Amino acid sequence: MLTAAGLGVGFLPEPGRRVAVVEGVDLCLRAGRTTALVGESGCGKSVTAAALGGLLPRGLARDRGEIRWANGIPCRPGRGLAYVFQDPGECLDPVFTIGSQIRETLPPEERGQARARMAALLRTVGFAEPERVLASYPHQLSGGMQQRAMLAMALASRPRVLVADEPTTALDVTVQAKILRLLADLQRLENLAVLLITHNLGVVAEIADEVHVMYAGRTVESGPVELLRNPRHPYVRGLLQALPQLAGSAERLAGIEGSVPSPGRRPAGCRFHPRCAEARALCREKEPELRSCAAGHAVACWACAEGGWA
Repeated sequence: MLTAAGLGVGFLPEPGRRVAVVEGVDLCLRAGRTTALVGESGCGKSVTAAALGGLLPRGLARDRGEIRWANGIPCRPGRGLAYVFQDPGECLDPVFTIGSQIRETLPPEERGQARARMAALLRTVGFAEPERVLASYPHQLSGGMQQRAMLAMALASRPRVLVADEPTTALDVTVQAKILRLLADLQRLENLAVLLITHNLGVVAEIADEVHVMYAGRTVESGPVELLRNPRHPYVRGLLQALPQLAGSAERLAGIEGSVPSPGRRPAGCRFHPRCAEARALCREKEPELRSCAAGHAVACWACAEGGWA
C-alpha cells in the first residue's frame, strides 16, 4: 500500500547545519496488515510516523528517502493517511461539538449527506446513540468514547493507511483492550494498512503482523511478529526481558542500563554498544547495516552478521 525507502529526518537548527534524527528507515505498509513500530522513547518512532504524512513540527524536515504509494505515485501530505494520537482529549477542540469536528474531515462530495455519513461512522466505531454523540462536546465523553470519536474522524476521509501513535496510552487497561479490538476490527472491515506505534510488546505480539524495532533513529531488527519469540538483536532481547511477568514470579526485572542517546550525541559504531553487554571492539568502531538473517527477517548487529563472533 505504502512504502518508505531510506527515510531520513533532520533537525535544522541553522543554515548549513543538520542533526540527524531518523536515518535510513525502510517501511512497507500492506493493506489488511498491521505493522508495529516499537522502541524506547526518543528512538524516532513518532518522528518517522509524522514524516509519512508531512506532519513534522517546525525545525524538523524530511530530507532523505522516498515515500510512495503502491502505484509509484509520491505520497503527498494529507492524502490517503489518517492519524490517531495518544491523548484524544488534547486532539479534540473543546469549543466545538463532535459532529462539527467530524464534518471537517469528510470529503467535499459527502458533505451534502454529512449527517447520515457521520452517524454511520459513529456506529462503525461502536456508538449505539450516534445522534447524541454528534451533539456532544468532548468534555461530555469519557476518554474511551473520545478515542472512538477520533477513530471515526480518521475514517471519515476514507484513508488507505491509518497511523495509530500510542492510541491507548491515556486510557485505563479495560478501555485499552476495547480500543485495540476495535482497531483490529476496523482494519479488517476497511482493509486498512495500519502502522501501530507502541511501547507495549504484549499488544504487538497479539495484534501485529510485522514489527520494526527502532533504536536511536535507526531500525535494528525487523520482520514478522514471530521474531519476538527468538529475537537476534541484544536490544530487542533486553526489551523483552524487561517485561513484567505474571503474578507469582519473584524474579527481579532485568532492565537495560543507560538511556537512548539524543540526536547529535550518538556514539560511533553501533549506537547500542554503550548499553550492550555483548559489545566488542568492532561494535565501537563501525556501525552495522541492517542485513537479512532469515526470510523477511533482518537485524543490524555484528554478532548476527555472517560468521558472527566465531
